[in-house]
Amino acid sequence: MPDTDADPARGGGQAERLVGVSLDKSLTDAASADVAHERDVAIYDLLSDNSFSIAGRKGPFHLHLAIIEKRLVFDVGGEDTDERATFMLSLSPFRRIVRDYFAICESYYDAIRTAPPSRIEAIDMGRRGLHDEGSKVLQERLAGKVEMDFRTARRLFTLICALHWRS
Repeated sequence: MPDTDADPARGGGQAERLVGVSLDKSLTDAASADVAHERDVAIYDLLSDNSFSIAGRKGPFHLHLAIIEKRLVFDVGGEDTDERATFMLSLSPFRRIVRDYFAICESYYDAIRTAPPSRIEAIDMGRRGLHDEGSKVLQERLAGKVEMDFRTARRLFTLICALHWRS
């Protein structure tokens, strides 16, 4: 799908948004087909609907993600400029949330095979709660640097989880 600002499926003309996301080669080299698919879906969902801005910069933006020395690196460039903004976040605040999120996802996948609907719903509520928590942490850690709505933070947190998923 082309990265255009006028594509209605991508927010139809909204300049303060992400129109491209790329991942550092180190994050994609050893990915299994399942992991690569999850990352591609997370990127597609993020690009399909987002609100993303950097103070004093004009969008739309391209985001390149990398992990360097246990830090998540956001390298953001504007579509019409070579000007870049780089932000580094420690992964430590996300470790417990991501670990718990994966554990509850595993419980969910096990439950959908045999558990009653009420048990599946309870597990899914817990999963959504952890996802919300991770999204809020992401927004807090980027406050003053990057502004995004909660839906965008949720989609970006999904991508961060996908980057941690090991087949």
